[in-house]
Amino acid sequence: MEFTLEVFLAIAMFVTAIGALLAGFPVAVTLGGTALLFALIGWQLGVYNINQLKGFPRDIEGLMQNRDLLAVPLFIIMGVVLERSKVAEDLLHIASRLLGRVRGGLGYAVVLVGALLAASTGIVGATVITMTLIALPTMLKQGYDPKLSTGTIAASGTLGQIIPPSIVLILLASAISNASARSAGGTVSVQDMFAGALIPGLILVGFYLAWIAFNAFTKPESCPPMDFSDEPPLTAGKILSGLGAPLVLIFAVLGSIFSGIAPPSQAAAIGAAGAVLLAGLRLSDEAGSRLKPLVVTGFFAIAALVILPRVFDLTISKEGALFGKALAGIAATLFFAALIAGGMILNKKGELNPSLRSATQITSMVFTIIIGASLFSHVFGGFRGDEIVEHLLESAPGGPTGALIITMIVMFLLGFFLDFIEIIYIIVPLVAPVLISAGFDPVWLGVLMALNLQTSFLTPPFGFALFYLRGAAPDEVRTIDIWRGAIPFIALQIVMILIVAFYEPLATWLPEWLNSDPVQTP
Repeated sequence: MEFTLEVFLAIAMFVTAIGALLAGFPVAVTLGGTALLFALIGWQLGVYNINQLKGFPRDIEGLMQNRDLLAVPLFIIMGVVLERSKVAEDLLHIASRLLGRVRGGLGYAVVLVGALLAASTGIVGATVITMTLIALPTMLKQGYDPKLSTGTIAASGTLGQIIPPSIVLILLASAISNASARSAGGTVSVQDMFAGALIPGLILVGFYLAWIAFNAFTKPESCPPMDFSDEPPLTAGKILSGLGAPLVLIFAVLGSIFSGIAPPSQAAAIGAAGAVLLAGLRLSDEAGSRLKPLVVTGFFAIAALVILPRVFDLTISKEGALFGKALAGIAATLFFAALIAGGMILNKKGELNPSLRSATQITSMVFTIIIGASLFSHVFGGFRGDEIVEHLLESAPGGPTGALIITMIVMFLLGFFLDFIEIIYIIVPLVAPVLISAGFDPVWLGVLMALNLQTSFLTPPFGFALFYLRGAAPDEVRTIDIWRGAIPFIALQIVMILIVAFYEPLATWLPEWLNSDPVQTP
């Protein structure tokens, strides 16, 4: 490609944006401001048509009409409410009591709870900080190796990047779907991305558990069993409410998506409502509220609203249909009453407003960054920046495979400094059309990118998960121990990336099976 003034401005625009982000300027302002600045410079130099900006509002309107993105604020509400209602604390306490008597049991509990929190919150920072505050002091007190303890917590916290319902996967599905449509590769749904990431995510959890088991076998002093002789025994009721209820919520959300009962936005609404009910159930005793029975009724009402339409769909009589509608109306009334009761309990404990405020701040940050990144991509494309990236990837040594390797390395390095949202909405729209046109499956590509971003969250010295852990860890924990503890888990994540890269069906089999037509029987 000929090196023209237009090409120079495109490169300068990209370098300026990255430099400003590394300098610590706000992300959305940096991306949008850089785009407008270079649009004006290009207009004055006669190499950019300023009228192209008139199409940007239509781009944003189309983005905001994306129903899949509606799931983002709802999943954020779900995660924030569960975090603030101490559901995570209950999960870790019960799991550690059930597993802690075996060598390495507390480490197993941290990994499993990290996976459950990933499937219920999807917010890496909240998960890492929560488990650091709750689990790390206990692990150190019980004699666990600080390196193994911190590495286990940091790695388990990053599972929120890859285990659905992850916000990363939702945004990746949106970005890759747009890129796939431009390259005539069809669209990629959030359901496809969730299904593609589920098996690799669960295998990664198995890898983490295997590493702790290896340490328990080779270095038993690094992860001793726990002594619960001074604590009262666990009751079936505590296990059912503390562990069973979150599992039911997770299965309800993911099951409704994978089975096709509800799209991601409606499943996210189920998750947010269920989180409010679960939080109300958890805090009702502390708040001294008499609304607990009503909150419990809400869970049965949700089940009834899911089951009743399918039962009475089979009813052909008019009377049966009317009876089904009446039952559904009663269930809906009970559900909304329970939801109001859960909100009242949260408000009485002083957690409702902080939860909504935190969810609003996170959601506003996500969508403001998306708008700024979209403006950046819009102007960058006006300078033919997408053609530059396409030319670079097509001329990469090794053909499409070499282009994919270069892309993964660049995303990995940028993950040290940039948040996943900037990477998804700046890098993915530039590289994904070229890679998909080269024949790579878009779901498989998205899962590889998600695993890559997860690894960058954990890599010292810049991994975000390590910063979260360092900020919440006790002073006696050395930073070098945190870094050294993360290295084995980084190796496991790289192995997982290589496995998915060389065995594509790990990421594509489940989406294809869910999308396959049912077998027609005569």
